[in-house]
Amino acid sequence: MLDEQFRAIVDARMRQPQAVAERAAARVRPASMFNEHGRLMIIAADHPARGALRAGDRPTAMGNRVDLLDRIALALSRPGVNGVLGTADIIEDLLLMGALDGKVVIGSMNRGGLAGTVFEIDDRFTGYTAEVIAAMGYEGGKMLMRIDPGDPGTVATMQACSQAVTGLAEQRLMAMIEPFISHRVDGRVRNELTADAMVRAVSVAAGIGATSAYSWLKIPVVEEMERVVAASTLPALILGGEVSADQDATFDSWRKALALPTVCGLVVGRALLYPPDDDVAAAVDTAVSL
Repeated sequence: MLDEQFRAIVDARMRQPQAVAERAAARVRPASMFNEHGRLMIIAADHPARGALRAGDRPTAMGNRVDLLDRIALALSRPGVNGVLGTADIIEDLLLMGALDGKVVIGSMNRGGLAGTVFEIDDRFTGYTAEVIAAMGYEGGKMLMRIDPGDPGTVATMQACSQAVTGLAEQRLMAMIEPFISHRVDGRVRNELTADAMVRAVSVAAGIGATSAYSWLKIPVVEEMERVVAASTLPALILGGEVSADQDATFDSWRKALALPTVCGLVVGRALLYPPDDDVAAAVDTAVSL
């Protein structure tokens, strides 16, 4: 990021906060939800607001905002990348940078379940609302719904997700649901990444809200992926997950998942923004080629 660009963002936040809404109103909306390949290719950048800053072996990689914004902007500039998922602070930085024209913008809604806390499963909606997403002219909202059979906080999260799905549908906007069956292991929340668990999670997620007409799924690649996507007719996007040392294996797993009938694209963050060789452009281009 050029020094003058950084100063312009800081200056707008200090002296012209109305510039955010003005930039949102002036943003060129995408002609379609899909790229030229008929897929949705989204860069995910909502991790910091949950206190999840690690990328691979770098514990605070996402803690440098200028570096993160540079990586996101580079990824968004690559052919075939047509969207971004983020919290208000990151989306608004990108707006002020002029990086979101023609891009699909998905606002991250529930960020209350901070990583490593005792209240992680009680994932309250502390981010975007359906009304604000609509007012800002964005294309949808995303929510994480972790179902822990042993944690009573699950039901509050489910209820809030249901209300968000209904609210987004009333605005005719995408509701992106990321469901998991989760458990506490040695005090930490772990997602159960098996086909049986994901079939159950997908089945529950598909049924929340007053309508599923605008609901999409954001799901990981697991063994027997065919069974997972067969649990629902909802459009599905594959999430990228953690940074892997074996990037070729990761790309191969995405390639296989993209061949399944309801899978419509990728939503990837750290795996592309912080690849092992730090070549963001190459990692993004490979993902697009899938």
